[in-house]
Amino acid sequence: MTTEKETLDFLNISNRHFPDQSAKWLFQEVENLRGLIKIIAPELVELLDFAGLTQLNSSFVSDALRAQESDMVFSVPLQTGNTSQDELLIYILLEHQSTVDPAMGFRLLFYMCQLWDTQRREWEAEEVPKSEWRLRPILPIVFYTGTQEWQRFPSMRSIMEVPEALSRFVPTFDTLLLDVKDTESHELTKTDHPLGWLLRVLQNDRATTSTMRDVLLEALSHLDALGVANASQHRRAILYLVLLILHRRPSEEREDLLQLVNEHTPDMEVKSMAQSIIELSEQRGIEQGRAQGIEQGRAQGIEQGARETTVKNILTVLKRRFPQSDIGSIAQTLEEIGSIEYLEQLLDTALLAPAFNDFLGALEP
Repeated sequence: MTTEKETLDFLNISNRHFPDQSAKWLFQEVENLRGLIKIIAPELVELLDFAGLTQLNSSFVSDALRAQESDMVFSVPLQTGNTSQDELLIYILLEHQSTVDPAMGFRLLFYMCQLWDTQRREWEAEEVPKSEWRLRPILPIVFYTGTQEWQRFPSMRSIMEVPEALSRFVPTFDTLLLDVKDTESHELTKTDHPLGWLLRVLQNDRATTSTMRDVLLEALSHLDALGVANASQHRRAILYLVLLILHRRPSEEREDLLQLVNEHTPDMEVKSMAQSIIELSEQRGIEQGRAQGIEQGRAQGIEQGARETTVKNILTVLKRRFPQSDIGSIAQTLEEIGSIEYLEQLLDTALLAPAFNDFLGALEP
């Protein structure tokens, strides 16, 4: 059950960390994890015993990459009919950087090997005979909420130049990818699972006011079907929508959108928690609209100074990393950006992008 402290702690995250923390918020609900796999790999759902699922307290993302991704690890029993209960590891990489990383295949393989190495070390500590070692299979999932389209998922071979005769020596494995922004809306909702409708709202977090309102109403009507029997899931879904509105929509829209959510929330405790979130948001001056992205309580001079400093840092990093590129051509575009959070994301991209064109791909018009 979601506690008020847990919810209010979630509110304290910055707009910059909302993409991965909100995804973690959703997938901590077992039914939402089942819904995710039902959307991207429905043939696997019946093989997994979600009643026995446990989340492991492990993370393999390095500190240098935490600004653009996070991860979650789960263990779930396999329903194979064997007398011994086999288990599968589900590894979810929560990716929200604006550009597609061509080294993603390598990074995933690296994380998976660390998972297996954790098993090895446990066996050695427990002195399990090597003849009894059985590595658990891993189901790798990339949950991507960035804006750049994936032409194809980067494999190990995509970052290696090898002749065909040597291709059989390159590690290969399948990866499940859900690119939320680029997936057709009917693909998200075809299973009619509540998670699909929440992702449909997330998909439109930057849409026009009328589109966002229509999508939100449609999602709420489907969430109504959860009823009392699925109160925990409904509660988490409603609070997720409240937080998404506060973090992703302009301030002038919020009252109307939050009223829609309130009308579809019969649980008085959830209404109380949602109201607490809204009041704290107003008290703390959270202004994270699409065009502004600035805390409401800041003085205009401080806001302007923060933007100018961040723009200067971005240009400095780009000039040092890509001295042959025409960095000056984007200076005016950066100076016209009003959101300090978006500029901070672009600074991360400037530090990590493999090429200047990758940075340009993350720079929205």
